[in-house]
Amino acid sequence: MKLNNEVEVFIKDFVKDLNEGAASVFVGAGFSIPAGFVNWTELMTEIALDLGLNINNEKDLISIAQYHVNENRTRSKLNRKILEEFTDETMETENHRIISRLPVSSIWTTNYDQLLEKTFLKENKVVDVKYNNSQLLTTKPKRDVVIYKMHGDVNHPNDAILTKEQYEQYHQTHEPFINALTGELTTKTFLFIGFSFSDPNLDYVLSRLNFRFKEEKRQHYCFIKKPILGDALNPDEPTYNYNVRRQDLAVNDLKRYGIKSILIEEYSEITTILKNIEYRYKKRTIFISGSAETYVPFNKKEAAGFVHKLSKMLIEKDYRIVNGFGWGIGSSVINGSLDAIYQNPMKYSENQLILKPFPQFETGEKSIPDLWEDYRQNMISKCGISLFVFGNKKDDDKIIVANGVIREFEIAKEKGCICIPIGLTNYAAKEIFELISKKPEDYYEDTDKVMPLLKELSDKSTSLNDALKIIIKLLNQFKR
Repeated sequence: MKLNNEVEVFIKDFVKDLNEGAASVFVGAGFSIPAGFVNWTELMTEIALDLGLNINNEKDLISIAQYHVNENRTRSKLNRKILEEFTDETMETENHRIISRLPVSSIWTTNYDQLLEKTFLKENKVVDVKYNNSQLLTTKPKRDVVIYKMHGDVNHPNDAILTKEQYEQYHQTHEPFINALTGELTTKTFLFIGFSFSDPNLDYVLSRLNFRFKEEKRQHYCFIKKPILGDALNPDEPTYNYNVRRQDLAVNDLKRYGIKSILIEEYSEITTILKNIEYRYKKRTIFISGSAETYVPFNKKEAAGFVHKLSKMLIEKDYRIVNGFGWGIGSSVINGSLDAIYQNPMKYSENQLILKPFPQFETGEKSIPDLWEDYRQNMISKCGISLFVFGNKKDDDKIIVANGVIREFEIAKEKGCICIPIGLTNYAAKEIFELISKKPEDYYEDTDKVMPLLKELSDKSTSLNDALKIIIKLLNQFKR
C-alpha cells in the first residue's frame, strides 16, 4: 500500500516522538472488535430488549444501561454481560502485537478486556495495570508499561463504568485518573485507535485542556474511516453525502483539541501504518554482529580502531546499538559507543547502547545452544538494521567462519532487518555479501543504489576509513 503524504508526515513525526520517549496510545472499543469482542451496541442489545426498546433505534447507549439499573434496582445482569462477553480466551490481533512491541511507557484504554496486558506479557514486558484509584498510588517494580483502564477491568464488573450516573460522577469518583490523563495529554503525543470520541470522560478532559492551553496544546492523532459509497452505512448517494459532510464537521471539531485525523478507507490500513511505524522506529536500532579470533588482512589495532570509530559514529548519528559482546569485537563496540556518549552526555544517552552478553553456562532446563538461539532472536527482534563485521572463530588450530554470525544473518533476514555485510573484513561478513549478491532483490528494494555501495564495502582495496563513509551512505539510503 502506497502511503499518501499526510500519512508519511504523521509516521515521521510519531516515530520521532517514539524515539524521544514521548508517545502514547489510547485504545477504544474498535481496537478489540477484530479480536472477537463485541461493540457497545452488541453488548446492550439484550439489555435494550428487556426494556422493550429496539437497540437499532437508540443512539445513547449509556442511558440504556442507566434505564436498566433504574428499572431493576440492580446491575447484576450488566455485570454478567461483561463477564460473558469479555472473558473469552480470544487471541490478540496483529495490531495488539505491534503496539506491544513499540517503546511506549503508557497505554490508555476504555476497554474492559485483558488482551492488551496479555500481549505485552507475551513480549516479556513488565506490565503495571491501573483500573482503580488506589492502584495509582503504587508503582510496580521494573515496569515497562503502564496500562490505564479508566473504565475498569472485566474481572471487577461491578466497578466497571457503564451507566449514565457513573459517567456523570466520574470527575469526582475517578479524579486521579482524569488528572493523570490530563498530564499525559499535555506531555505526550497520543495516537487514538478504535475510538469514536463519544466518550463523555475523554470529552471532559479534552475540553478542559482546550480551555487551559488554547493555541499551545500538543498535537495528537486519530484514525477515522472515510464513508464508502455502497457499504452498509452508505447504501445510496444522499446517505453517503450526508455522512461525508457530518464527518468533515467532526474532523474539524477535533482540531479544537489538537487532534489531527488520519483518514483511511479500510481498517486494514491501520495495520499497515502501524507496521510502518514499527519498521521505521526499528531502523534507528542497529545490531552489530561479529566475532574475531584474527583480523587478517588487518592488524588488531587497525581492526579495533575501525569498530571503535564505527560504533562512535553510529551513536553520533543518533542510532541505538545492540551487541552481544562478540569475541574480539564487543569491547571495541562498547568503547566506541561510550566514547561518543561521555564526550557529549547532554546529547547522547547510555540508553543508545544495549548489551546482551551471551550466557556461558546452563542455569536451567535449556541447553547452551538453545539459550544462544533465544538470545539471538531477542536481540535481533529489536533492530531494523544488522551490520556484519569479520565473523571468524578458532576451531582446534584452524580459523573458520563463525557459524553464530551466519545464524544471526539468517535470523536478521527472517525478521526483515536490512543486512549490511562489511565484506572487506572477510570470513562470515564476506560470505554474507556473496549470499546477498546472488539475489539482492530478496534483501533490498532499491538494489541499483545499494549493491554498488555494498560491493565497495567488500572490495579489499577500500580503506577502513572509506568503509565508514560508505556505511553512512548506505544508512542514509535506508532512511528514505
